[in-house]
Amino acid sequence: MNAPAAAPEKDEDLAALAKGGRTNTLGFVVRLIARIPFLVIATRLYGAEALGRFASALVLIEIVALLCSLGEKRGLAQRLSEGAGENRAAETNLVYDGILLALAYSAVAAAVLWVFPEPMFPNGMNSGWDLWLIATIPAFAVTEILLAAQAYRFDIATTVRARAVVEPWTISIGAGVFFFLPATRESGLALAYIASIYAGLLTALWPFLRTYGLPRAWKPHPGTLARMSARAFPIVGADAIERGTRLLDIFILGLFAPPSAVGIYYAAQQIASLPQKLKTSFEPILSPVITKNLRIGNMEAIAAQVRQVGFWIIAIQLGIALVLGVPGEAVMGLWGPAYVAGTAALAFLLAAEVAASMAVVSESVLVYIARKRNLAISVAVIALQAVLTIAFIKIAQAQGLGRGFQAAGAAGALLVALATSSLVKALLLKHLLKAPVSNWRWALVYAAAPAVVVGYAFTWLPEWMELLLGVPAVLGTYAVVIWRRGFDETDKVLFRKQVVPDPETDLS
Repeated sequence: MNAPAAAPEKDEDLAALAKGGRTNTLGFVVRLIARIPFLVIATRLYGAEALGRFASALVLIEIVALLCSLGEKRGLAQRLSEGAGENRAAETNLVYDGILLALAYSAVAAAVLWVFPEPMFPNGMNSGWDLWLIATIPAFAVTEILLAAQAYRFDIATTVRARAVVEPWTISIGAGVFFFLPATRESGLALAYIASIYAGLLTALWPFLRTYGLPRAWKPHPGTLARMSARAFPIVGADAIERGTRLLDIFILGLFAPPSAVGIYYAAQQIASLPQKLKTSFEPILSPVITKNLRIGNMEAIAAQVRQVGFWIIAIQLGIALVLGVPGEAVMGLWGPAYVAGTAALAFLLAAEVAASMAVVSESVLVYIARKRNLAISVAVIALQAVLTIAFIKIAQAQGLGRGFQAAGAAGALLVALATSSLVKALLLKHLLKAPVSNWRWALVYAAAPAVVVGYAFTWLPEWMELLLGVPAVLGTYAVVIWRRGFDETDKVLFRKQVVPDPETDLS
């Protein structure tokens, strides 16, 4: 009896997910194009050592900023969803509660790091301006909240503009300009990063003010803010650990390896992290759909959404991994001969992002229905990663292996940790939802195999031909097979603007 009513609702959810997926896929392409100039400037002009010191400093900055955002990237959707039926002014005030708390925590964190900056710089500073990286903490945290608020209204375009266009192009242009100014040459990377974060904040702020406006009759209550902080702890802990798995390896490398090894690893990570950005950018559009179904207790719909989005993510990520990984030596060679040593690290990092896809999608539900267990799993996984990273680096050093092998050891530890996280979190979610959630399909193997063969054939050609001709060949081969063997009609709505069927023309 409920089927006719449920079907349009399911189609609406699929439409929202597909629209967000299309926007994020476009955002990934734009981000990839925008990231290349920064990597060229950072590797060719500043060098591996300066890049390594910069990367080490960002580890603590980004983790602290994420903590200060209080998990609002996902928690805000639940708070607003629970406030359904309230007027828009009440929703607006809920967002400003989050912003106020984020600014308060950011101020405390920045002050502590100003007084005790040593943890940010295990390999030293490039210049005194590096300390001002702490100024990005409040901007980063508030931007996360503004983008989450827009995503709740299904506005993903703002996230793409801020994260995929404005931020990467600002840091690219800034790094180039500051390098050629004698007074800022040594501090160029830090100043460019600061400029990019504030440019992203302004890009998010304008549409937010048009959508939500300024607070009205807003009276923050200390008790409410305290309860909000306590409730956010499991989510923000999971967010920080998830992000920490991508930064812990850099931090440990900074402690046990020379700055040049960190720089090489960072260059590889910036390429490999592009699929990770694609994956996490699905979260804002997935959260409102999940929280809506949680409110009505529709667990089967949630499991279906996890399977659907999970397959979209792993299918796109595997294609990206093949495109960047098969010609990996040529890709790393773009940044200079010294960076070719990071080819193995790049391969492991790309594989790690594919392995992590199930963990991220599972966590998007677990943070609402099993917060403490999800957090406990995340803590165990990052502890496993830390132990493996140190062990692999030490083994490489004991064998007299160079910085490329040390970087590969850190990447290998990340791969093992993220694969473990995906397996455990998927099993937990399956148990809680009492429905299958796996995103794995054998069509992924059928599509990857011929793409690898085609890509390997192009590695025998000069590097410029390998990149110019081989990359499109690998992508084309994979896309054709996965489209024909892996995507059913439900999956293909990701690439269509009409998602909900027209009853007059589409239904017989």
